[in-house]
Amino acid sequence: MNPFSIFKFVPLSVLQMLARFVARAILNRPSLSVVRTIRINLKLVHPEMADDEIDKLTRQIVFNQCLSSVESVKCWAMPSEWSLKQIREIHNQELLTAAFDNPNGMLAIVPHLGTWEMMNAWLNQFGAPTIMYKPVQGQISNDFVLRGRQRLNATLVPTDATGVKAVFKTLKQGGFSIILPDHVPDPSGGVIVPFYGVNTLTSTLTPKLAAKTKCSLVGLACVRRQDGEGFDIHCYDLNDESLYDRNVEVATTALNRAIEHIINDNFTHYIWGYRRFKRLPDLGNPYKSSSSDLEAYRQQLKMSATASSDPDMEQS
Repeated sequence: MNPFSIFKFVPLSVLQMLARFVARAILNRPSLSVVRTIRINLKLVHPEMADDEIDKLTRQIVFNQCLSSVESVKCWAMPSEWSLKQIREIHNQELLTAAFDNPNGMLAIVPHLGTWEMMNAWLNQFGAPTIMYKPVQGQISNDFVLRGRQRLNATLVPTDATGVKAVFKTLKQGGFSIILPDHVPDPSGGVIVPFYGVNTLTSTLTPKLAAKTKCSLVGLACVRRQDGEGFDIHCYDLNDESLYDRNVEVATTALNRAIEHIINDNFTHYIWGYRRFKRLPDLGNPYKSSSSDLEAYRQQLKMSATASSDPDMEQS
């Protein structure tokens, strides 16, 4: 038996309590990589933000990220019926229902926000999606995660050309797939476009699939309720025609705008501990930059944001 299977017998409330304890321990060590990454990301996406507000948001993000981690582990350990019972409310489900009617298929856009693993069992009720899967580090860990995901109706394919072809074939046959669009790709698989005003390398897979298949696009997020009693699923209508533009930079820019909209509804539930901006053409890797270089770049972003919001300044 996989040692991680023990989480099947530990109540979620106990795991969440442990997660909060870990979060406090992490926050007591601000030099830790995850805390530093969150703070750098916040400074980049909100260059105007005061330090006390960054501290407040960092605290909330660390707590949410720790909670989402243990909640995902619990999902992998439990049967899909358990995950379904945790879902309390579906917001704008009619958008998803309409998207499934598209004969060209449906692509669910799921940013790294909230506890997306909790949503998988619910989404798999609508069919058998094709999902790209990248093995996690460690044989025991990977076996545990893989077994948890294989309980569902999904067909798991590798994150390479073979997997892309499988997703494309699924959409062409009127099926559906799920993509987490906000990872940092290899340079050959992305373009430099703005994300929260920061020009950064962004994956082009989603817009290329959309342009070739004309599938429906629906944004999805699964977020812990404020009262802590279960989770809500939010559906977003991604109806911007630019998402299907043949110009990949135009389409990818539109995709980032859509992702920002989804994130902004539950900003502190996003995984800001992920090094989303590690390939910046104007700075390089901000997580390895000196404090002075990072601050200078932050001031450039602040000036650009001010100029874009002030027409008179742009004209001058």
